[in-house]
Amino acid sequence: MSPDRFTYSGCMSTQVRTRTQPRGPVAVGALVGIALLGVEAVLVGLVITGAAAAGVVDDPGTLTRWGLPLTQVLRDLAAALSIGLLVVAAYILPAAGRPAEARDHDRRLGGPTLVATRLAATSGMVWVVASAAVLALSYSSIAGTSVTAPRFADQLVQFATSIQPLRVLLISTVLAGVAVTGAALATRQTTVGWMALIALLALVPLALTGHAAGASNHEQAVDGVAAHLVGVSVWVGGLAALALLRPQLGTQLAVAVRRYSTLALACFVVVAASGVTGAVLRLGDWSALTSRYGVLVLAKSLALVLLGVGGWWHRRAVLHRLEAATDAGKDFWRLVSVELVVMGVAVGLGVALAASAPPVPDVEPAQASLAEALTGYPLPGPLTAMSWLSAWRLDLLWTGVAVVLLGAYLVGVRRMHARGDRWPVLRTVAWVSGVLVLVWVTSGAPGIYGRVLFSAHMLGHMTLSMVIPPLLVLGAPVTLALRTMTARRDGSRGPREWLLAVVHSRALTLLSQPVVAAGLFAVSLATFYYSPLFELSLRTHTGHVLMTAHFLLTGYLFASVLIGVDPGPARPAYPLRLVVLFATMAFHAFFGVALTQGTSLLAPDVLTQLGRTWGRSPLDDQVYGGAVAWGLGELPTLLLGMAVALAWVRSDDRESRRSDRAADRDGDAELAEYNARLAAMADGDAKPS
Repeated sequence: MSPDRFTYSGCMSTQVRTRTQPRGPVAVGALVGIALLGVEAVLVGLVITGAAAAGVVDDPGTLTRWGLPLTQVLRDLAAALSIGLLVVAAYILPAAGRPAEARDHDRRLGGPTLVATRLAATSGMVWVVASAAVLALSYSSIAGTSVTAPRFADQLVQFATSIQPLRVLLISTVLAGVAVTGAALATRQTTVGWMALIALLALVPLALTGHAAGASNHEQAVDGVAAHLVGVSVWVGGLAALALLRPQLGTQLAVAVRRYSTLALACFVVVAASGVTGAVLRLGDWSALTSRYGVLVLAKSLALVLLGVGGWWHRRAVLHRLEAATDAGKDFWRLVSVELVVMGVAVGLGVALAASAPPVPDVEPAQASLAEALTGYPLPGPLTAMSWLSAWRLDLLWTGVAVVLLGAYLVGVRRMHARGDRWPVLRTVAWVSGVLVLVWVTSGAPGIYGRVLFSAHMLGHMTLSMVIPPLLVLGAPVTLALRTMTARRDGSRGPREWLLAVVHSRALTLLSQPVVAAGLFAVSLATFYYSPLFELSLRTHTGHVLMTAHFLLTGYLFASVLIGVDPGPARPAYPLRLVVLFATMAFHAFFGVALTQGTSLLAPDVLTQLGRTWGRSPLDDQVYGGAVAWGLGELPTLLLGMAVALAWVRSDDRESRRSDRAADRDGDAELAEYNARLAAMADGDAKPS
């Protein structure tokens, strides 16, 4: 045995002599080797598809043609490692040895968690530099200008915020810089969690580049690429993080590996589903698999299958031996090395695919209708009564969110019943109804016609903010989650601990104040429609997603303040809740009336240029939409008011029963004391002065 390893147990370091744990520098060297494999994979892919061949017109030069995809590989691998380290530090790493009284609080970083966070900052620097290089080379490719051309830097600064592909790359780079800076300065676990979230958000703008930006099924392609990027980065980066942190984990390796395995399974499902979706959109039919692009798709699919098989074997064999304290170091490193090699090749192939022309070409501007050019979709047919039920266009993002929400909730209910506990059926019915309505609003008629008819858009808005949130709130998801999730005892934060941290956070306490919640719900309504934000939501996928998320979240927050039963910040007294409800709804009604009497069209550059020849005129439809906002808001208001009143009555009943039980226990001592006080006062008044 060689005395060349150090591991950590809690905060104390001890030498552990073993032959099965390679040195930290060896692990770093292995990751560098994997990065080189990724570079080789992208080179081979570019040669196969001919994507790096010199162009006839506006050739940016050899440096850009070859340097751009290679730099993208470096950026993607560095991003994956940084994200993996942050996710592992925030969610996976145990904190054994911490004082028991500090486990439920926002603990300071130390031991493996601190090492992971600082390593994330280091790899993040590479991520930011590589992202900046990709930005510069992307401009060179778009403009057909060599990076060595005179005034190239001045032109890059001038156009970086005006050209959409460059703008999203700039946003991604800035977000990555924020995450890296935060990781370098972080001293608390909550900060690490926030930086992990920001790092993941830095990936999302990248989905708006490449083939997804111009695909005929633009929104599905963007959603698929975004999910793919997040899944791959957490999967690849998490495994690489465990490899780097192996010397610090010591006896806690088995716990960390088991938690990562569960996370990796979720990533595998996301990557597989999004990969299949992207392949279908870009290949068109089975015959395209024989094309050069199809060959790369098959190679990447094979890599995914190998990783899935490796993960299955990992859980069955290596993890069992690690938990049994058997010497499985060789197996661990063998499996990690193989998986990382396959992952590196897969990342390289992915970059090569992004740089290559797919069999299904992007839609030519001349072939796109006015509606498709403005909203990304062809103009739907006339809206009929049957269309409200039959119209359907799958929204991958929100359907995926709905599937996760529904599946997680039903799993929680099943766990409750499995251990003999009851869960109210009406809560389950409310939650399932809210999720199903969300799917209909985003993928059904409101989602389809909401881009071309203001009235359909307003119907969707009212449903998102006033119908779905109360149903979800009545489902009591936080209570169900806290009662079914497993609590951790080692000082780390799992799903349950992070949920509690959010529920009791200062930010949520502020947002849950009645005035703040009502203000977000009502004031943001007018701000959205009487500003360029409404037109942005019609034109862009990002604006549409943010609009949907905003209406859902503000509606959920407002409904939670009024009728919520989940734990959280203290809610106001019932009379105040009713005052807040009717004041907010009065503002809502005023907004609807203002729309019915308005003479200027909102978002005229979109709604008047769609080429729609059926239905009401844009202005008449806007007036009708105002009536929808006014009339549709009345029923939810009435139901919310009834729910608040019912909760008030039940609260009084519970208080009465509590008082009765207390009186039975102490012989109604409170009433006896009150009567004695009255008698004493009467005796005092009866005495002569």
